[in-house]
Amino acid sequence: MKRTHLALAAAFALSFASFASFAHAEDSSNQPSKSLATSQDPWGPLKHVHAGVLDIAYAEMGPANGPVVILLHGWPYDIHSYEEVAPALAAKGYRVLVPYARGYGDTRFLSDSTLRNGEPVALAQDVIDFMDALHINHAVLGGFDWGARSADIVATLWPERVKALVTVSGYLIGSQDSGATPLPPKAELQWWYQYYFATERGRIGYDKYRHDFAKLIWQTASPKWNFDDATFERSAAALNNPDQVAIAVHNYRWRLDLAKGETKYEAQEKRLAQFTAITVPTIALEGDANGAPHPQPEAYAKKFAGKYQFRLITGGIGHNLPEEAPQAFTQAVIDADHL
Repeated sequence: MKRTHLALAAAFALSFASFASFAHAEDSSNQPSKSLATSQDPWGPLKHVHAGVLDIAYAEMGPANGPVVILLHGWPYDIHSYEEVAPALAAKGYRVLVPYARGYGDTRFLSDSTLRNGEPVALAQDVIDFMDALHINHAVLGGFDWGARSADIVATLWPERVKALVTVSGYLIGSQDSGATPLPPKAELQWWYQYYFATERGRIGYDKYRHDFAKLIWQTASPKWNFDDATFERSAAALNNPDQVAIAVHNYRWRLDLAKGETKYEAQEKRLAQFTAITVPTIALEGDANGAPHPQPEAYAKKFAGKYQFRLITGGIGHNLPEEAPQAFTQAVIDADHL
């Protein structure tokens, strides 16, 4: 039974209209186009495609007729997590697509009136809309953090679209009901930012200090990764998206049932709340120094009913595994494709 939050209602109620922000002009075209803006090497000019409610900015590498790999980033990261993985896969003949999620980089909502929804199934729907817009029937999906969750959800709800899956930290599907269960204090401490975002103070604080906030998350999630300022700032620029705060805050409030999702996703949320096993070929990865909250491998192994492998990546590898251990992630994609 879902919890009520009468005492917090006044503090947590935010108008969805306040989340509305800049959007591109309406356009019925769903053909990809080159962006006027360019990203840092190795991407070159980004492309754009209208997909569902979004104008999605994405990088593309490799032959146009190659088998498709879609790589999904997490929070508070961006497509540069795959700056070494993508060209390595392209060199192997894959068509590699790396989209900016809603609320990141140059991705924009097509309409000011669209709810800035950070609900996990909405981000997964974005992946399907992206594939449909580019006429991609199926692909290998790889992701970490939010990106791994989106990939897991796509593999659960639309398994026919997923040739294989590479997921950092395994099975990351949750529900509002499961989120109501308290964790031991030490585990709850790791989720401090989720409770921070549950307050108006936290929303304002994240908006004001989002780069400092992101750097702190990077440091705690990957305590042994000695990234330099240039590496961080290159990715942190993606957080300047006008919808970033709305999407991030809504995502974490939704998990605690402090914010509602959209009615159109209710049936899908009910399916996900059953925590059914993923049947597509999967390789799950985990870094040996992951400082972010994450489940233990033995807790989710049985959630993968198809061909499955687990790989622990050693050497002080933290949460941003594809950027910290690109060779291991690249090999996992190739191997998953051939399971």
